[in-house]
Amino acid sequence: MTQIRSVKTLIIGGGLSGLALANLLEAKGHDYFLVEARDRFGGRIKTESVDRGYFDVGPAWFWDGQPRMARLVTHLDLAVFEQHADGILMHEDESGQVHRSRGFASMQGSYRVLGGLAGLTDGLAHRLPDLRKQTNAPVTSLLKDGHKIVATLASGVQVQADNVVLALPPRLAAQIAYTPALADQTRQAMQNVPTWMAGQAKAVAVYDTPFWREQGLSGDASSRFGPMVEVHDASPAQGGPFALFGFIGVPPQGRREAAALRTQLLAQLGRLFGPQAAAPMQLIVKDWARDLFTATQADQAPLYAHPTYHLPSAMTGLWEGRVHFAGTEVAPQFGGYLEGALEAADTAFAALTTGGRPR
Repeated sequence: MTQIRSVKTLIIGGGLSGLALANLLEAKGHDYFLVEARDRFGGRIKTESVDRGYFDVGPAWFWDGQPRMARLVTHLDLAVFEQHADGILMHEDESGQVHRSRGFASMQGSYRVLGGLAGLTDGLAHRLPDLRKQTNAPVTSLLKDGHKIVATLASGVQVQADNVVLALPPRLAAQIAYTPALADQTRQAMQNVPTWMAGQAKAVAVYDTPFWREQGLSGDASSRFGPMVEVHDASPAQGGPFALFGFIGVPPQGRREAAALRTQLLAQLGRLFGPQAAAPMQLIVKDWARDLFTATQADQAPLYAHPTYHLPSAMTGLWEGRVHFAGTEVAPQFGGYLEGALEAADTAFAALTTGGRPR
């Protein structure tokens, strides 16, 4: 095995939280190294492009009252726009009958980033020097060696650090081999934290025209019959192509037949929005439950409510306070949201640079 470097802080996980933390440390001149298991930075933020359009297959929104997100989009000089919500709402009842209604669109008042949320993570990643970051670098084990921690990557390369930040879902962090072994209560606490969005799947149907708007429809729909339980307009702020996207409510075990699922999705779009909706120029389906760097077996069970996230006491003070957690699942105020990922990064930064005292 080759030890490639010795750093003060190793950040494991290059999603929004890990990238934000790395940028905070970079600004302070701190010695750090960021490793990401995937072949890209961004984590659960993922934006697909179709022609000139950009469509988020992970999270898509943020809201007023989330100050870190507001500061970040300003810092990165990104444009934002409000979620389209004008028009009539659709509802599909348990028998498959479609009804029109007027009311408050569920995502009205939320904001989207022009060009997709990958603008956040790409912008943060591009601000980091190449020698401070690496993709395709899953960490398989962590060894406490005196006052140092030695991380071994899947490639066999080793990195020695004074501190390690686990900026990934706790259930994924629990899959790393620890020597000495973590206490049973610590490992159990990590496995008990649900990974936000890990059991979710999302479909995006892309069209040449926003025909639903021309019919007076908002693009918002709910369903108790088809595979998508919730549908929204996913079109860009201006120009096309245009899109509808939906959250798939079928549990992970029930969506293994990809071709059958796509057939059902198109049929449901046709019922809700007419024949044009059943013939998109492209249908994108992202099943996060099949993403090995997002979901574990425990995440195959669907979430029916937003968990109450925080950092359990059993996950604090590990290895003489040298192992820290970041990621939206450990944020006490905005856990599960993009804002929570940034909140957790701030908390980890404070722990690394001021001994945990607020900045």
